[in-house]
Amino acid sequence: MTTTPDSDKRVAVDGRRAAAPPWWFAAPALLLFAFVVLVPSARGVYYAFTDWDGLSPDLAFVGLGNFVDITHDPTARQAIWHTLVIAVSITIIQNGIGLLLALGVNTVIKSRNVLRVFLFAPAVVTPIVTAYLWRNLLGPDGAVNSLLAAVGLGSWQQDWLGDPEMALWSVVAVIVWQFAGYSMVIFLAGLQSVPKELYEAAAIDGTGPVRRFWSVVRPQLAPAITINLMLSIIGGIKLFDQVYALTGGGPGHATDTISTLIYKEAFTLGEFGYSIALAVVLTIIVAVVSTGQYLMLARNERAAS
Repeated sequence: MTTTPDSDKRVAVDGRRAAAPPWWFAAPALLLFAFVVLVPSARGVYYAFTDWDGLSPDLAFVGLGNFVDITHDPTARQAIWHTLVIAVSITIIQNGIGLLLALGVNTVIKSRNVLRVFLFAPAVVTPIVTAYLWRNLLGPDGAVNSLLAAVGLGSWQQDWLGDPEMALWSVVAVIVWQFAGYSMVIFLAGLQSVPKELYEAAAIDGTGPVRRFWSVVRPQLAPAITINLMLSIIGGIKLFDQVYALTGGGPGHATDTISTLIYKEAFTLGEFGYSIALAVVLTIIVAVVSTGQYLMLARNERAAS
């Protein structure tokens, strides 16, 4: 049987069609996603350019007025700054502690499994529950101040959540306490994937622990580092639950983030147009920071491999 060029082309096209995934199977999910997420988001962006109060059907188009107000509003600028400080602090401290914990439990000690469970346990507690727990512990008459007085460190007692200079760092400490174990688990998975032959070869070469980690372990941890940094920075930028439960954004506006300010402007002051403009700013910050961080970490990951 002879074949012609046209028949060969038809066979190739039919083969590609047979191998192509049936995208129409995804159509219901895509339509639902568009209805639930994309359409409300697009409509929300429109409201960011209006003076809508959230209730009245009458609204006026104000253009970039809400965004101009954000640049002139010291509370909004302060909230953006707090958001960035919290995100960067959490990313550095949480992942540093998580890595140290992972290195500590990645050993042959008998209690390593118990320690892993114990250290990871706070991450499975609901953030709002953790926040209310620590709000009581960090109160003026809470367990932290009582413990400091009991060990002779009464001069260290603070109004941890009521002092404008301490409140923001107290929030950071609570979040790090809860999620350092989560970062530990991801680092631990990366450590356990490092071939033992690399450790043995490094030991034979006489390298010390620090050099062994930097030259042997760190390149193998590149994927885990990328995941942890991405999760930490994005979670820190979007943070709301813990801040609102711990301080409500106070004292004053000392711990307000973009997320808490969005809530206050919308549901306390009725400035829905302005709050949606803040949400758009938050979305842009998340998109820019996460994209830039991903490109940088992906490049470093390729270089390490």
